[in-house]
Amino acid sequence: MILIYVLNLAISTACAMLRFRVSLLPMKKPVLTPLAESLPATVPFVGPEAAERAMGHPFKARLGANESVFGPSPKVIQAIEKSSEELWMYGDPESHDLRIALAKQLNVQSDEVVVGEGIDGLLGYAVRLFSGPGDTVVTSDGAYPTFNYHVAGYGAQLVKIPYKNDFEDAVGLAAKAHETGARMVYFANPDNPMGSVHDAAVVQQLIDALPDQCLLVLDEAYIEFAPDGSSPPIDTSNPQVIRMRTFSKGYGLAGARVGYAIGHRDTIKAFEKVRNHFGMNRAAQIGAIAALDDQEYLSSVRETVAAGRKRIAEIARQNGLLALPSATNFVTIDCGKDAAFAKSVLDALVARGLFVRMPFAEPGNRCIRISVGHNEDLDLFEQLLPIALKEATG
Repeated sequence: MILIYVLNLAISTACAMLRFRVSLLPMKKPVLTPLAESLPATVPFVGPEAAERAMGHPFKARLGANESVFGPSPKVIQAIEKSSEELWMYGDPESHDLRIALAKQLNVQSDEVVVGEGIDGLLGYAVRLFSGPGDTVVTSDGAYPTFNYHVAGYGAQLVKIPYKNDFEDAVGLAAKAHETGARMVYFANPDNPMGSVHDAAVVQQLIDALPDQCLLVLDEAYIEFAPDGSSPPIDTSNPQVIRMRTFSKGYGLAGARVGYAIGHRDTIKAFEKVRNHFGMNRAAQIGAIAALDDQEYLSSVRETVAAGRKRIAEIARQNGLLALPSATNFVTIDCGKDAAFAKSVLDALVARGLFVRMPFAEPGNRCIRISVGHNEDLDLFEQLLPIALKEATG
């Protein structure tokens, strides 16, 4: 027995020494590229679901993500429900039928349209195609963070200019592009997060002022809500402009992730080099086609959103605040003080079950941003805003 005990002790000691020596060896693991290693692990937008998980309960209303709470057309729902029988098949990797439908509506050719996983996915492909390490990309300070995320991810240098009177500064963007030799310029019209919109003449001036070999990414996610004359006619003969639009806003299909880009056929063809050809699921393609086929429903949503913007502006006025003019499905409200005060108002609303957001860069961060919702959603906002303001002031 003593011999067995000694033998077991010797074996245990040897194993322990072996584990100790192994622990001193370098860990075997994949190595990130220097670029990837330098990047923070971030999400451009923290979703309401994450906030709900942290709170332990759902929001009473979500008016912060600029979704259309009115949802898609009943025809879209019917088409998607019918498509469920076909979901054993992959989606068409060319999104052929959807591109044909889009081309017909936009009066362009189908090879001048590419479909992708929302504007976010298309922005990533565009940045990958037209910029790289050492290249300069110009945008506005406070504009869409997901674009900035992609620029950082592909190693380009992001140069920002400030907003001017709550508008993206089109003249300033062009000047900075010339100054830096930029490969890309990002410009949203209508703008998120301020809701402002330039008329077509200003947008065309920016296009005309681009440096040679510079691509303008014209984000028109909210174009369905903009007044007539906000956008120049689509000109696919110009290889320096690519327009990006979505089914997430006016068409109420944010969860389906369907975006599309319109541009010169050579620019559009380049996306075939890098895009995820099976990124568009079958139900999303079918739903988007059905959405295009129901323009009457889109018109009704536009009318409802316009009425909702007026009501949000009136609620702001009743509380001594200023609602900025909006050409989108949200209203940005000037809280009248600094960013800390606006954040306090936002926190008070969120704590009481109303999901809203705010711009993150000066001067917009003096504001909060409210998406148009159902009447009961806006009733809740009307009830909670004076409470939030009192708490923030106190």
